[in-house]
Amino acid sequence: MKTPWLKTVIAVAAGALSTQALAAGFALNEQSISGMGTSFAGRSSSADDATTLFGNPAGMARLKREEVSFGVAALHAKTDIKNSSGTFSGPAVGGQTVPYGGSNDGDMVPFTAVPMGYYVKPIDDKWAVGVGVYVPFGLATDYESGYEGRYFGDYSEVAVITVQPTVSYRFNEKLSIGFGPTINHIEGELQSASPGGAAGDGRVKVTGDDTALGFNAGLLYEFTPHTRAGITYHSKVKYKLEGDTKLSGAGFDQYAAAGIQVSGKYDASLDLDTPESIDVSITHDLNDQWTLYAGAMWTRWSRFEAIIIENEGIPAIVGGNLDPIVEDQDWHDTWSYAIGAAYKLNRNWTLRTGLAFDQSPTNNVHRSPRIPSGDRTAISFGLAWNPTDDVTVDLAYTYLQEEEVDVSRSRSYQNGALVANYDATFENSAHGFGAALSYRF
Repeated sequence: MKTPWLKTVIAVAAGALSTQALAAGFALNEQSISGMGTSFAGRSSSADDATTLFGNPAGMARLKREEVSFGVAALHAKTDIKNSSGTFSGPAVGGQTVPYGGSNDGDMVPFTAVPMGYYVKPIDDKWAVGVGVYVPFGLATDYESGYEGRYFGDYSEVAVITVQPTVSYRFNEKLSIGFGPTINHIEGELQSASPGGAAGDGRVKVTGDDTALGFNAGLLYEFTPHTRAGITYHSKVKYKLEGDTKLSGAGFDQYAAAGIQVSGKYDASLDLDTPESIDVSITHDLNDQWTLYAGAMWTRWSRFEAIIIENEGIPAIVGGNLDPIVEDQDWHDTWSYAIGAAYKLNRNWTLRTGLAFDQSPTNNVHRSPRIPSGDRTAISFGLAWNPTDDVTVDLAYTYLQEEEVDVSRSRSYQNGALVANYDATFENSAHGFGAALSYRF
């Protein structure tokens, strides 16, 4: 029992912490389809449309007309799993190493679509206000029934939905600032198996949610009418997830014969801080047709040092009261880098492309099959169509390839009498798609 509970809660945190476009765990973090076309190079300096409310709220001051933008991003991912093995060891199996069965199909990420929407209204030459709704963090993994790594997590679904009212102010022709508080709601559902001996596996299902506040702030400086630079700060958000752990299945039902009720629901909570990030970028209009972008983002993943779980009432026969549980994570701070370009064919059509490199915050010691990610490289292509001066349709495509990484997990059950082990090599890739419609009043 102890390990599945711990792993499912860790997966809530890891999924919630997944950031960047198509990032670790294949989180969807697309807040701008126009930005997606350049791999988010220039995200804090381009200020081309209402999606700048997220990329850099100071950029709203550059918009000349009232604008609304709606979009959707989707992900189709593929995972190759090889060199896998699952074994039990310890006194419960006579001190030997005994293999257990399971599959490794690797089709763990369902096709997922995430919506976004923005509204910006210039008040005068200096002030602009707006509001955005977007998904900054998310995770969806669903391994097949009987997955070999099921004792370390076989189902995860986590999402953070954010509402951001925002204001910007333009001091002069060069300097603008912007600020927006964020209202963030997180929900998660995670499942894993628990070995129950001859009776069969039990199942652990954890659900929880919370709402918390943060903020985004940005500064935009225009060196010339053709060159501008931006910096955006996304604050950490402090959550306290409240929910329950549900134990079910033959592995837990078997204790009823001894008069001990194990199957059922138990109160659970988790304190979690999502990390702050700083995005810097530069945009340069080379001429009337070409625009160049470059950017970098730093994320303070080192905040994620350990998970501390508080829960109540779990019977000692399946692992003690587990109050609290502490497991080190030791994630490290990361940088992501991107370059991009846009080419304006004519007044109606614009082509975009970009290349990005993202570091993974995970390490070989603590990497989980829920988040089996490594450093990644992405290439993107985008297209903007302006049928009129009032309407823009943006389309984008991203291909992402991750480095090959190893997962090696060992956890104790039955107060140390049984140890489950899982080793495998993962290689992930993904196709991202995006479409958006912007209308100017």
